[in-house]
Amino acid sequence: MGGKFRNIILIGLGMLAGIAASMQFSAMAQKPVAPLPLDELRQLADVFGLIKTDYVESVDDKKLLTEAISGMVSSLDPHSAYLDKKALKELKEGTQGRFGGLGIEVGTEDGFIKVISPIEDTPAYRAGIKPGDLITRLDGVSVKDMTLDEAVKRMRGEPNTKITLTIVRKNENKPLTVTIVREEIRIRSVKSKMIEPGYGWLRIAQFQEPTVEDLVKRINALYAQSPNMKGLVLDLRNDPGGILPGAIGVASIFLPKDLVVVSTNGQLPESKATFYSRPEFYAGRHLGDPLAKLPPQVKTVPVVVLVNVGSASASEIVAGALQDHKRATLLGTKTFGKGSVQTVRQISQDTAVKLTTARYYTPSGRSIQAKGIVPDLMVDETPEGDGYNSMRLREADLFKHLSDDPAHANDEAQRASEEEEQRLLSGAKKYKPLEYGSKDDFQLMQALNYLKGQPVKLSRAATDEKKNSASSAKSGTDKEHGMKGTEKNSGKENECPQIPGWQCSDKPAPGKDTGKKTGKSKP
Repeated sequence: MGGKFRNIILIGLGMLAGIAASMQFSAMAQKPVAPLPLDELRQLADVFGLIKTDYVESVDDKKLLTEAISGMVSSLDPHSAYLDKKALKELKEGTQGRFGGLGIEVGTEDGFIKVISPIEDTPAYRAGIKPGDLITRLDGVSVKDMTLDEAVKRMRGEPNTKITLTIVRKNENKPLTVTIVREEIRIRSVKSKMIEPGYGWLRIAQFQEPTVEDLVKRINALYAQSPNMKGLVLDLRNDPGGILPGAIGVASIFLPKDLVVVSTNGQLPESKATFYSRPEFYAGRHLGDPLAKLPPQVKTVPVVVLVNVGSASASEIVAGALQDHKRATLLGTKTFGKGSVQTVRQISQDTAVKLTTARYYTPSGRSIQAKGIVPDLMVDETPEGDGYNSMRLREADLFKHLSDDPAHANDEAQRASEEEEQRLLSGAKKYKPLEYGSKDDFQLMQALNYLKGQPVKLSRAATDEKKNSASSAKSGTDKEHGMKGTEKNSGKENECPQIPGWQCSDKPAPGKDTGKKTGKSKP
């Protein structure tokens, strides 16, 4: 009895701490908090006591309370989460574009970890890791059927620590064993190249703190090669999002000053905001305007933005702003549909809560939450179809996603039938992993065709719908025109939050493999 009484006292202390925190948050938000539900809190105390006295083995008090907090926050929506010390550290590393690791981009194949590419001048690159290598063991532990996420976490770690990789390489008679010392890896979120004279390609893999500055450098380098640029392709495919100032800055590169880029709306006064293409909304730590040295032609050069189901959150902010202001043509497939903003609130020195605090809207007032953005030109990943993208989940498929229509917030998303998923999986296995920016990049080639005024091969779904729309219009039963593709998907995206003190548009929830190769990551 004494033990149980002690546990209830612990809960009481936790309640007092929670009440104090609620009062502090209320004062900050200037919003009254409803009375605490005492009956439910008593139930929590009773369950805590039962676990402590009756569970098969002893459970740490801190673990129980931490898991209770985590469950409470994660039950709200797919993007709210409790961040312990490790998760908060990883969050900061992700937004800053640096972490302790090996420096390889990996995917999955037949249950093993496959090296897509080593990053130049990293430990993996110097150790001789090659594209196509299959990693079968990490420190002697088999990776067979290990999730990609778990494998990446094992390969990452503190700089100056070692890890041993067992590798199977084509044309080698036996497995290779390579020991690598981890270093701090710095990831550049922006790539660029001249597709051909007069036409440049800019790819953003993730919106990080240095993204705007890096993109400005890349654009200047392209214009140094070709001062009379005829067109640019901004590639946001599989870009899961990142920090909000980065998205505003990227959109502002192409937009005139003082235009609306995005607006947000939530319970807190600070969540009701409008963000413009002005330095105070994207400059961050810069004293001046990081866009000041851009060539003036970038404001008027024809732009095509590439998007797909992996384009989410911050990517959708950029795509929506450029589409609404008719500054760019969107080409690809419908985006993920994550229209919510997450804010990180520090609750101790080492822990925080990532909480959904607002919905965001494009300049015309569109909410893309659980809807996504439909491109102006629907084009599949390959001439034959959309490959694995056809099976990936969107925001609307995530459990407890925020609905754009609160009355239907708990409706289950319509999913492809089991038979349809098997058909898509069978077709997707024919496709090889695509290297963005290469000569085999079908969507990029179609974007180039569009910029040159040449024919663009639209997706079959878009072509069929266009015909049906035209037919309906002709008969007078439907006056709407345009290309609106429909897709069924069953594969998730990756998640990315924001650092304390900033608002951010979050990545979608972590993915799961539904085929041979469904994603990439960088340990």
